[in-house]
Amino acid sequence: MSESVARPDSPVSAYNEWDPLEEVIVGIVDGAHFPPYDIEVSAPLSAEQRAVFRENAGRPFPADGIAAARDELDQLVDILGGEGVKVRRPEPRDHSQSYSAPGWSSTGLYDAMPRDMLLVVGQDIIEAPMSWRSRHHAASAFRPLLKEYFHGGARWSSPPKPELTDELYVEGWTDQPEGEPFRSVITEFEPTFDAADFVRCGRDIFGQRSHTTNAMGIEWLRRHLGDTYRVHELTLADDHPMHIDASLMPLAPGKLLIHPDRVPEVPAIFKDWEVRTAPLPVIPDGHPLYMTSKWINMNVLMIDEHKMVVEAQDEPMRRFAEDWGMEAILCPFRNFNSLGGSFHCATVDVRRRGELQSYF
Repeated sequence: MSESVARPDSPVSAYNEWDPLEEVIVGIVDGAHFPPYDIEVSAPLSAEQRAVFRENAGRPFPADGIAAARDELDQLVDILGGEGVKVRRPEPRDHSQSYSAPGWSSTGLYDAMPRDMLLVVGQDIIEAPMSWRSRHHAASAFRPLLKEYFHGGARWSSPPKPELTDELYVEGWTDQPEGEPFRSVITEFEPTFDAADFVRCGRDIFGQRSHTTNAMGIEWLRRHLGDTYRVHELTLADDHPMHIDASLMPLAPGKLLIHPDRVPEVPAIFKDWEVRTAPLPVIPDGHPLYMTSKWINMNVLMIDEHKMVVEAQDEPMRRFAEDWGMEAILCPFRNFNSLGGSFHCATVDVRRRGELQSYF
């Protein structure tokens, strides 16, 4: 059963990950810096990545990699425009500038991943209360767009701005021993979440607790959205969880893409869906991945339920899409992958043409 609840005067409207895309925000990599090395930054990373972040804390990301990633983003913009999608971009900022709050100070990270900080649910565009001090002002580059959408009739929401004091972080946190349950680096001191820890299937929204999202953050979203939506908390088999969209991605009504190891048991609510595991990634071992695993290959963007944007060199994912009845639209993105995301991370779907429905 569907229910049309769209406000005709709202420029923001999206209920899922697959309705026909009409307007999107695409991130930028200008001014990207490694953040100061703090406990919350280190927790989701591998031992090798932690060493790189510790050594380069506060420095710019390599200039040649940034230039290549910028070119790939421009190609994505051209592809989306060719598909009839209106593309918006944030304003460049200097992420080397320092800022402070009582008890701490930091510099920034980047504006490359709008999916991390903005969650669109219906006509509501929600700023995430992010737990990294380096991302405390992450939405600032997007504020001109948020104001424009608000003046156009959209809802614009934000949870309580987190204080990010030491009480939010587990003192002396270390990785859990192998085989033990996940323990997050963040406490329940205040609500925090990254928007990329949630994916949308109409009335049902799926999220996970992670190194950036706590139970208070999930509960805040649940109460904020009210009875119109059902917010489900999933527990995945990820030792370093940070963002659900490289573990579980709904691609179309009845089609779910999952990580072969992180989703050992498909949640019962998807029992009537066709579930397929992502193909093995083909990113070479020597390619730098500062903040993610090679499984960023499954972080795809659906232009509609029949068109999937796929990394140009990822032949297995291209074949996977086509075998599942989808058109694979190829775009080079491997240099952008180095920064910690792929097509889903690099975008926020502001408007998709569709109605609020229940798919379960």
